[in-house]
Amino acid sequence: MPHWLVKSEPNSYSFADLQRDGHTIWDGVRNNAAALHLKAMRVGDKLFVYHSQEGLAVVGIARVAREAYPDPSDAAGRFVAVEIEPVRALARPVTLAEMKAEPALAGMAMLRQSRLSVSPVTDGEWSTILRLADQQG
Repeated sequence: MPHWLVKSEPNSYSFADLQRDGHTIWDGVRNNAAALHLKAMRVGDKLFVYHSQEGLAVVGIARVAREAYPDPSDAAGRFVAVEIEPVRALARPVTLAEMKAEPALAGMAMLRQSRLSVSPVTDGEWSTILRLADQQG
């Protein structure tokens, strides 16, 4: 099953907000490459939620609850949204600095294309981030 990473500015919508709400529409993605990743998501796929701007860390795991459909915030009808629901917070956040320092993550799409708001995560990268989250900081 594919894994993904989505970025959110925590002052706009944080992982805690997702946990409180129980689900949300992941909309507003206007980059074509990121939109293609949204279109590839399937119900049940898991994703990391990464706090950008503030925090700069993977903080939680969510799951796709509804596959891509027309983004209600896009009047032009060009882009899609998905719905996600929280699974759990990580034992501790995995910071961007930790990710950059981890050789197993050197090829990670998020690190290679840092401006992309939605990116794929390989099985190995997924396991590595979970391992880092379980280590003492």
